[in-house]
Amino acid sequence: MGFNCGIIGEAGLQFFGKMTASISHEIRNVLAVLNENAGLLEDLVLMAEKGAPIDRERLKTLARSMGKQIHRADGIVENMNRFAHGVDESAKRIDLHESVVLLVALSGRLADMRGIKLAPVYTKEQILITTNPFFLENLLWCFLDFAMEAAGKGKALGIVSERDERGARLRFTGLEHLAERDTDAFPSEREKAMLEALEAGFSFDPKAGEIVITLPEKICR
Repeated sequence: MGFNCGIIGEAGLQFFGKMTASISHEIRNVLAVLNENAGLLEDLVLMAEKGAPIDRERLKTLARSMGKQIHRADGIVENMNRFAHGVDESAKRIDLHESVVLLVALSGRLADMRGIKLAPVYTKEQILITTNPFFLENLLWCFLDFAMEAAGKGKALGIVSERDERGARLRFTGLEHLAERDTDAFPSEREKAMLEALEAGFSFDPKAGEIVITLPEKICR
């Protein structure tokens, strides 16, 4: 095992902490809306106790709003569960599309804060590879974080997963300002260690406005 486990371990903890913090913010936002709706519901009950007619339409609106937030919370917790179980196995057969779906779900709030719209593109066929799920999510986040600073005027950042002769590749597209980014400083030793652990490669194409990550069909470690 020639890659730097110390750097990867530290990066993994930072990544786990960042994503967990973001997820907790999303859950708190859901709870805030539910709390507001509960307050409105309590007001309606008090008004009814004083003899006011029950506003059925308002009750329906509150019920729909609360149901929507519960559905939202269920999705957040499901993604958190998938993310947490990414550390269960050091090598696992996964669908790259599903990894991108999880990446978009985890980083959506962070992208919104930077005014970035993530635009994943999926093919109909599965792209199955054997890799370390957690290392892969960490690596993809690091490259996405870098790519978001190079997004073009429309702030739309494409994420394209597809097959290639080596196994699979993932392209970050729409990076109109990639040529202005410091590609000498990135990837850093942290990302290089993850690339080595995943036996992955990368390339920058400022002219096309793309970053490409290549992944083997199966890691050998």
